[in-house]
Amino acid sequence: MENHYNLLYREDEKDLIPFCRKTNVSLMPYSPLAAGHLTRPTWTADTLRSATDKVSRGKYDRAEDNDLAIIDRVQKVAEQHDVPMAQVAIAWQWAKGVASPIIGATKARHLDDAAAALDLKLTPEEITSMEEPYLPHETVGAIDSNPPQGVVLLDAEEN
Repeated sequence: MENHYNLLYREDEKDLIPFCRKTNVSLMPYSPLAAGHLTRPTWTADTLRSATDKVSRGKYDRAEDNDLAIIDRVQKVAEQHDVPMAQVAIAWQWAKGVASPIIGATKARHLDDAAAALDLKLTPEEITSMEEPYLPHETVGAIDSNPPQGVVLLDAEEN
């Protein structure tokens, strides 16, 4: 199952992931680093992506205030293990039984972090600590029905 799943967006834990487990369907979620939010201690970044990616802003910016608490806990776990935050976020995915997170690597170090995350064993207490501040999010990244004819789901032309 290719689904949207990470420490900042866990809505599939309600129904989809339990169904996948029951029917032996493996998980290969996209956005395991939440568009980079789980790789740095701040919400914003001075990158081309953060300036131009309206889709990721639509997925994550609505819950920024709550999600910063999760990011803070990921940073603390990373500091305790002396590893980058990306490794912790991906190690969490491994701990949750994900078969293959789609990491969207654009640099060699992204692949290095993903591989190193296999060796990072998070304790149950660390996992609970990072998950504890989570609050339900509005469903994003999926639609529950086809939009009416003519509806544009992403940016319409600016006038």
